[in-house]
Amino acid sequence: MIIVLKKDAGEKEVDSFISQVKEKGLGVHISKGVDKTIVGLLGDTSKLDPEDFLANDIVETAERVSAPYKMASRSFHPANTVIVVGGNQTGVTPAVIGDGKSVPLIAGPCSVENEEQILDAARAVKKAGAKMLRGGAYKPRTSPYSFQGLGVEGLRLLSLAKKETGLPICTELMAISELKYFEDVDMIQVGARNFQNFDLLKELGKSGKPVLLKRGLSGTIDELLMSAEYIMASGNENVILCERGIRTYDNYTRNCLDLSAVPYLHKVSHLPIVIDPSHACGIRWMVGELAKAAVAIGADGLEIEVHCNPEKALSDASQQLTPGQFEALTEKLTKIAAVDGKTL
Repeated sequence: MIIVLKKDAGEKEVDSFISQVKEKGLGVHISKGVDKTIVGLLGDTSKLDPEDFLANDIVETAERVSAPYKMASRSFHPANTVIVVGGNQTGVTPAVIGDGKSVPLIAGPCSVENEEQILDAARAVKKAGAKMLRGGAYKPRTSPYSFQGLGVEGLRLLSLAKKETGLPICTELMAISELKYFEDVDMIQVGARNFQNFDLLKELGKSGKPVLLKRGLSGTIDELLMSAEYIMASGNENVILCERGIRTYDNYTRNCLDLSAVPYLHKVSHLPIVIDPSHACGIRWMVGELAKAAVAIGADGLEIEVHCNPEKALSDASQQLTPGQFEALTEKLTKIAAVDGKTL
């Protein structure tokens, strides 16, 4: 349920009203805008009548929210959420996602393989204009015989790359037991296979770190938003949604990129939405085309895989761009973003 307070409501009156709501055993989410304050009620509101709240002089409207997700809903939070990744760190340039003015690029190799490889990639993507470095220290793989990542050593190498380039780092967390090693990670990625690992999501809600939440292989939009709700309801509102393609009956690409998710998510949710064209298609020559479409349709950011020698990559070799290809792509993306008044 959401309750819109009148513009001239006094601070003491608002505090008193919120106290009364909490006495009913409900949680409260407050969103203050320029013209109005919205109070979202969290918990079981089925027995409450919206009309009862209208008796209070400071209440303008009261209505139920039909969506199963509450905190992720734009009804609860009309303004876009802007998330700063990597702030308050000496030598690190923060990345801003969701401000409506920029389309930051998150780029780097699929996997961290060794020190030389990740440092070379970090230098290359920074030179081309990336605002964040991605790289997998832990790799969920379909085959148990495939490269599984370097683990803690991979995290150490990512930290080295951050220290040298000043790029905030984004890497995937697979298990709660590994969270203790992610202190220097700026944005934690939840992969498609874990997007409904609810215990993991609740722990990330306690961490406070920005979370890049990927849509599951066959996940619906509502399921993606409900997963975001788990993180937010546990105390962390720094969630970025990520569309990376879903499974369909066709197999000419690795997955089917659902670009229509971008305007729809912007309509129903205030959370930023990032597109991952690399995992969507799995084909190097197609990544740029999907990236251009993603910027044109209004994505708040892109996550793109870049490797200095893709042919020798230990994972996802077929979808990683070379630094030269990435740099050429960023030049095209810059022009497309400019049409909408944005920068990369």
